[in-house]
Amino acid sequence: MREVLNRVGDKWSILVVVLLRDRSKRFSELRRAIEGISQRMLTLTLRGLERDGLVKRTVEPTIPPRVDYELTALGRTLLKPVQALEEWALEHRDAIQHARRRYDETGQRTKDAAG
Repeated sequence: MREVLNRVGDKWSILVVVLLRDRSKRFSELRRAIEGISQRMLTLTLRGLERDGLVKRTVEPTIPPRVDYELTALGRTLLKPVQALEEWALEHRDAIQHARRRYDETGQRTKDAAG
């Protein structure tokens, strides 16, 4: 179970799955769409998803070669739980931001009092 959760639970894998939900995409499209991901990390993420049978990589023999990525049938089964997580995050975003502010303010007062 841990192995599977490590794959589907990392933020880059989830973002790739979300981006591929409607159609296949090229590596460069994915890279532009995922803020903060390096080329190396995207490569590793896509390889891991492909290895686990969640993403299919298709190479077209053009010059330069065209490489597309798409969700497999197994990968598509992730869309329902990912969508539920996305809905939860949107529904609770304000409460989480409020809790963070409260925590940060409390932590800052503690530092000031100790200093």
